[in-house]
Amino acid sequence: MDADTRKIPSHEVTYARLRDMILFGHLAPGAPVTIQGLIGDLGAGMTPVREAIRRLTAEGALLPQGNRRVAVPELSAEMLDQVAFARLAIEPKLAELAAPRLTPAQIDRLEAIDGRVNRAIESGNLPEYLAANHAFHFALYEAAEAPVLLDLARSLWLRAGPSLRAVIDRYGREVAPDLHREALAAMRAGDAGALAAAIERDIQQGIDHVRQALAEAP
Repeated sequence: MDADTRKIPSHEVTYARLRDMILFGHLAPGAPVTIQGLIGDLGAGMTPVREAIRRLTAEGALLPQGNRRVAVPELSAEMLDQVAFARLAIEPKLAELAAPRLTPAQIDRLEAIDGRVNRAIESGNLPEYLAANHAFHFALYEAAEAPVLLDLARSLWLRAGPSLRAVIDRYGREVAPDLHREALAAMRAGDAGALAAAIERDIQQGIDHVRQALAEAP
């Protein structure tokens, strides 16, 4: 098979780019954007952009606003409670399932990704922090080989990710949740229970910050 036949279809590339814009907070929750503006930002044609919007709307990551506009939904306290319940049920289980499957090379890769997380926090590089934090979690979750749970986790991050950026923008990078060192120690020890517990605490810390920000919002 030559390189051309292995190319990712343009509509998939456009979907992935728009998903990442939402996931990493490049589109502020509640701020409408025009479809024409997204076409410019994504460097894509009308058809793949409309298809990406359709898919992400179905996933709950975008809301139609009328007049050819869409917006990332604002996360209410009630919605956060649902997201929190689901994340705390699903993601520690993914970590537990991943633990016995992780190879030393995979743990080394996770440690390297965590280094990116730490450098991003130290330098105040918020987009890199969000991207590296996502990469850490999903490199771990993919090792679980549990596709149903993995798909659910991806959907939940799409709903929660934009609000995490808004919180860090408001309160500063010191609130960035990161208990990855505990998780890495549990991986090295082969302790599935400790790994699940570390991921649970990491998630809970981030949710608590978002909940506090929602409570304090004017």
